[in-house]
Amino acid sequence: MRRRHFIAVLGCVAAPSWPRGARAQPGAPGATAAQSSNAPIVGFLNSASPATYRFNANSFREGLAQAGFVEGRNVRIEERWANGDYQALPVLAAELVAKGVIAIAATGDVASARAAKGASATVPVVFTIGGDPVRFGLVDGFNRPGGHVTGITFVSTVLGAKRVQLLHDLVPNITRIALLMNPDNPNAAAELADTQAGAAKLGHQTVVLNARSAAEIDSAFAELMRAKADALIAGTDPVLLDRREQIVTLAERHALPAASFTRPFAAAGGLMSYGPNIAWMYRQAGGYIGQILKGAKPADMPVMQSTHFELVLNLRTARRLGLTIPRGFIADEVIE
Repeated sequence: MRRRHFIAVLGCVAAPSWPRGARAQPGAPGATAAQSSNAPIVGFLNSASPATYRFNANSFREGLAQAGFVEGRNVRIEERWANGDYQALPVLAAELVAKGVIAIAATGDVASARAAKGASATVPVVFTIGGDPVRFGLVDGFNRPGGHVTGITFVSTVLGAKRVQLLHDLVPNITRIALLMNPDNPNAAAELADTQAGAAKLGHQTVVLNARSAAEIDSAFAELMRAKADALIAGTDPVLLDRREQIVTLAERHALPAASFTRPFAAAGGLMSYGPNIAWMYRQAGGYIGQILKGAKPADMPVMQSTHFELVLNLRTARRLGLTIPRGFIADEVIE
């Protein structure tokens, strides 16, 4: 297995000063249960489900711990999961604010970030999104967000054409690509346009399939087969990633080469993924929350941008599909 690693180091900040009346100070190893119960509460809001998205919550905790805050010792974490229902996010965000959280990690894309920002005009929010946070009204600017919101982003809307190109390089005889999108995702239209433009440039037809749930994914695959699509790209969306096992199983059943935006999709059995390291983004979110707990202000914390995109190839799936990897096709990671 070969992999290139992109490492970002968060800047250090001054000694802890708990914002918003937090009662506890960072504790040493072995802090008592009473100390833990008085620790500040951090909210974690996500649009997917904990059953299959736990790995990202774990990465968030890693980043928080690296910043000096360990759950059960000197910080408490209150989680809220929308389980794929974007409409539930505002209510869940309001619950976190009512709990008295010191800050909210609004993860799982733009809908979570909007819900957290709207739940309070003062509670700091750190988002992880794919897209331009200025265009979505989350911050005033990348270098100086200017309000109570900052976070980590990658530009998802310019990666669709690249995924088409990579899929074409691996399977040059494809003719019609099914694009599986979640229409509730604010980024869906822009990503779809970029992907379709990339397909048209290579002479490929596309068929757009919308899905927000497991049942709709099943229906989309039935439509995909009627449309005689011979490849699949799943859009950049936490709900679709949450359903990766279902998507990969259906793609395998119909012998379809399938691609998506991040490594867990390829690890689940998809042919390939191309996009940011999502775990890295969640770790940085944990680090930013840690800085806020030490007294930093979101208005002064630049929005971090993921500048490294990784290509992951599942060689087992390629062999099952009977593919020959072309000379010169270089992946950041090959899953044997």
